[in-house]
Amino acid sequence: MRIGIVPGSFDPVTKGHVDIIERSAPLVDKLVVAVFVNPGKDPWFSMAERVALLREATAHLPNVEVDSFSGLLNDYVQQRGSRLIIRGLRAFSDFEYEFQRALLLKSQEPLIETVFMMTRGEYSYISSSGVKELALFGGNVAAMVPAGVGAALQEKIRERRQRSGANGHT
Repeated sequence: MRIGIVPGSFDPVTKGHVDIIERSAPLVDKLVVAVFVNPGKDPWFSMAERVALLREATAHLPNVEVDSFSGLLNDYVQQRGSRLIIRGLRAFSDFEYEFQRALLLKSQEPLIETVFMMTRGEYSYISSSGVKELALFGGNVAAMVPAGVGAALQEKIRERRQRSGANGHT
């Protein structure tokens, strides 16, 4: 069985992420979308919330499984019986970063291959951080995120404002 892994923090999942997942799913027997802990980021959504939003966004794809993990990606890939990582790219700047990560993983496990897939042009400007910032300041993100994510973002913004005691932006 050919198993592909699409790792990411997905905080939150965007239509660009879903595009990569939808286009990757037919290339393998099983596609595991793996939400991971990124120590360099402070996520708005909990791991469980990100998994739930991804499951909702990919429910129409029968060979897609959503999972979560922490630790080394190469260890996770091997535990899942895979040798294939699929990474989405928006721009050349993404490629440079992802290329270095792929080489680092390859130095640890030479049998793991990373495949880069360009997102469709219509999604190339969308990033999770950009979506959060736009939503925080009242922008319309409906065209950038799957159904349900916009409402989840508004709830997170409301919670963040209540915790900070601020009526304005946090």
